Amino acid sequence: MVHGFISSWGRVFSETKCSLRRGQFGRRRCFSLVAHKAELDKNNVDSVPKLPPFDYSPPPYTGPSAVDILSKRKEYLSPSMFYFYQKPLNVVDGRMQYLFDENGRRYLDAFGGIATLSCGHCHPDVVDAIVNQTKRLQHSTILYLNNAIADFAEALANKLPGNLKVVFFTNSGTEANELAMMIARLYTGCHDIISLRNAYHGNAAGTMGATAQSNWKFNVIQSGVHHAINPDPYRGVFGSEGEKYAKDVQDLIQFGTSGNIAGFISEAIQGVGGIIELAPGYMPAVYSTIKKAGGLCIADEVQAGFARTGSHFWGFENHGVVPDIVTMAKGIGNGIPLGAVVTTPEIAEVLTRRSYFNTFGGNPVCTAAGLAVLKVIEKEKLQENAHVVGSHLKERLTALKDKYDLIGDVRGRGLMLGVELVTDHKLKTPAKLETLHIMEQLKEIGVLVGKGGFYGNVFRMTPPLCFTKEDADFLVDAMDYTMGKMQ
Repeated sequence: MVHGFISSWGRVFSETKCSLRRGQFGRRRCFSLVAHKAELDKNNVDSVPKLPPFDYSPPPYTGPSAVDILSKRKEYLSPSMFYFYQKPLNVVDGRMQYLFDENGRRYLDAFGGIATLSCGHCHPDVVDAIVNQTKRLQHSTILYLNNAIADFAEALANKLPGNLKVVFFTNSGTEANELAMMIARLYTGCHDIISLRNAYHGNAAGTMGATAQSNWKFNVIQSGVHHAINPDPYRGVFGSEGEKYAKDVQDLIQFGTSGNIAGFISEAIQGVGGIIELAPGYMPAVYSTIKKAGGLCIADEVQAGFARTGSHFWGFENHGVVPDIVTMAKGIGNGIPLGAVVTTPEIAEVLTRRSYFNTFGGNPVCTAAGLAVLKVIEKEKLQENAHVVGSHLKERLTALKDKYDLIGDVRGRGLMLGVELVTDHKLKTPAKLETLHIMEQLKEIGVLVGKGGFYGNVFRMTPPLCFTKEDADFLVDAMDYTMGKMQ
């Protein structure tokens, strides 16, 4: 369970003396976290990889310490709010692809606020757009006219194919997916929606139903969603044969519904699920099946959208399909709370049957930030950078896989990459403790990565799109250094 592996950070490192596993040749190895920590401490500091140079130093921090903040957090914030690392990081400053702690120490941010920082921390163009709009008008309501929301909607629609040109703004990805599912149900007159196992689409009533990991699902009513076999090229039963997985969707429609459905929702690359790119050929086959059943196809681009995959602006474009509805958030605002649903004029018409309203959706400050993000992505050629640097990073990670048995799979596209750790290549046994340990050691060297997948054994690498080849090399060198000490 998520709570288990998150709340046990301290216990894992204080109680676990060693993890026994068999190597590729049946050799029994004892992996001691304590011994490895001591070895790192005494190692010649000159051999530790160094951060690339960066021309920025944050002003001195005079606020409360990490200890003080953690104490308040425990007293006043929900206990469900977990954190990474034995000693949680107090982040007080950020510039582009780097973060700084309370002592002014710099870290390479390879997680990007969970695939959210598209342009980089505190990008000056985005900051200026936010500040200038805030000074002029912070909030009104969409009941009045304002150019910020209209200009951004136009620019956003121009980035999408076909007739996808009507935009509804929300505050988050969860909210966007909730609205998309409701639109599909209203338009088709059907209730059943098909999602994928291992998917994550949000944590509200409807989206929790579409989410398919027990770690993220509470025991509350979640109706009308069927979960198809996940087309996972690494762990899936059919490997990379997408069309074989697609047959399960047809079976679900025939044997689990009336034969007509509201829609199908999926990510092109599952983010929370462990950076799993759907098997080739899967999405075209499924989209065809869904259309025949009268359903709408919803592309969840909350994490893969906004040039992150490099080869295309949207993740679904990598699969050669055009959805009926596209949802987005995270990278859309570079950290500003902003989401959107984009669909066709015909489908959008269903919301006129009743009053649909969102107080903060389309807020002038948020939409001004969103427009600035689009301009920066284009001006600085961040899509091209994501492709070039992401390809370089994946190439180097793949070479690392050939070097260490612990790495079971390297996957993803552009700057949305995953590295899955296993203790046995044949059984694909999740290397949970090793993942936690390496994360800790990477932080000590100066690298911040995310962690995901159902078993918590996949490094999620979703940095700001301004990430450089030097940053990529430092990240891989830090992993190589840490894993080399574990031999």
